[in-house]
Amino acid sequence: MKFDPNAYGSEVAAILALDGGGERLMPVASGRCSSPEALTRMETASAELLFPNSRAPAAAMAGLYLYFSCIDQAHEIAQGVDSADGSYWHGIVHRQEPDASNARYWFRKVGAHPIFPELARAAALIAERFPSVSFSPGARWDPGQFIDICERARQKPGSPIEQMALEVQRAEWRLLFAHCACVGSVAI
Repeated sequence: MKFDPNAYGSEVAAILALDGGGERLMPVASGRCSSPEALTRMETASAELLFPNSRAPAAAMAGLYLYFSCIDQAHEIAQGVDSADGSYWHGIVHRQEPDASNARYWFRKVGAHPIFPELARAAALIAERFPSVSFSPGARWDPGQFIDICERARQKPGSPIEQMALEVQRAEWRLLFAHCACVGSVAI
């Protein structure tokens, strides 16, 4: 199954449609916001409006900004969310900066996140398509190991390791976004 942006409501789906509708491969190193229109729409909408039934609307909003590589806005929101979800988004922001040691700090604060088992399964399936890349996520997700993969991927643009990292990162974003927005399982 494909990712269904409509599961998040029409306004969120419309924003996601401005760059790939949830299919975008976010860069492993931060860049500029990918859609000025999405940035404007997110800045003029509240998290509570976009995610009215969410258990973590601010965390979901941080994820939405991150999807578009609006790192500064994602960082500002994530650092104000005092939960494992906020720490997770914060860790991703620093992983993409790149600031590996700061990312490791935030992932240590996450602890064992509820999406880790599903993310480990998804990463293993993705890794199978890249036999030349040495990455075996195993049964337990290790955010530190993935930080190392992203660090290596940044050094080899266009390589299989970069493509694999981009796809795993997209799976991670989808799972964490669904978790924060309180939407059931999401096909990755």
